[in-house]
Amino acid sequence: MDITANYKNQGKELTIDVGAKFDFSRVEDFRNAYAGLDKSVEHISIDLSRTEYMDSSALGMLLNMQKALAERKLTYSIDNARPQVEKILKISRFDKKFEIR
Repeated sequence: MDITANYKNQGKELTIDVGAKFDFSRVEDFRNAYAGLDKSVEHISIDLSRTEYMDSSALGMLLNMQKALAERKLTYSIDNARPQVEKILKISRFDKKFEIR
């Protein structure tokens, strides 16, 4: 299944659902999810509720997203990560760059 992006909270939040597998094969889909980001967006939420597998390229994609949007004053969160995925995020110190909730 493709990565989906949905605006919430009257367009102030973009939620990106990456699906079951978050790896290099998803680079283009992930970039497209936040490309042309609406000016009203203040927060980007990455929904990992369905993600069972995540590799190091996924971590790179998350960092590249922040770098690409650095001129915007945005907040970021990673939401609903399963325990094994959350462990990868914390070992990689992503809790310092993203709110993990």
